[in-house]
Amino acid sequence: MKPVQEVDPTLPDDLDPEHVWYTSYGSNVHLDRLRIYLRGGRLPGTARDHPGCRDPRMPARSVPVELRGALYFATESPVWGGGRAFYDPDAQGRVLARAHLLTAGQFSDIAAQEMYREPGAGIDLAEVLTRGRAVLGDGRYETLVCPGRLAGLPLLTFTAPWGWREVSWNPPSAAYVRYLAAGLLSTGAWDAETVVSYVAACPGVAGHWSREAVAALLRD
Repeated sequence: MKPVQEVDPTLPDDLDPEHVWYTSYGSNVHLDRLRIYLRGGRLPGTARDHPGCRDPRMPARSVPVELRGALYFATESPVWGGGRAFYDPDAQGRVLARAHLLTAGQFSDIAAQEMYREPGAGIDLAEVLTRGRAVLGDGRYETLVCPGRLAGLPLLTFTAPWGWREVSWNPPSAAYVRYLAAGLLSTGAWDAETVVSYVAACPGVAGHWSREAVAALLRD
């Protein structure tokens, strides 16, 4: 098994980094899904075209990490149907994730697409790198989070402004669960049993997708 990279929980010193670790915890742990955000297009089985990034290059590296917090599913995804994945950094627990080494501009363009904004304008990262969090709007992926750093570079992701107990949970679609589980397994850091148990226990999945059902989706 590949080692899980250890996250330094301290915030970075450089407030204008050239490169960052985009830390994905949902479907973008799968490189096929991430490729759509970078290069543009539509993933088969989904319902949205993505414009892509100004710089379409794939990550220089993608490594497995674990974050403090919780993964849960809520709201309704117009792309997948069913609940979307969200990260609550204040909750107890651990989140299995994949950190992609990208330019700050690529991260800004991916974040813009998740926020249903046009990529290209760039995002000022100074606040999130200084405080660990920056709320850019009240939408579902308009809160930036910096959980720390890896190899001296900041880890960055985005989530909703609310916590996991402050919203109604909503089960994700089969396609979403499949991409998430397959993406985590493809990191080589966690075996199938660990991935299945983790996904099946997440709020929004638990009580709807059993361990056996998640395992069957992963086999498919």
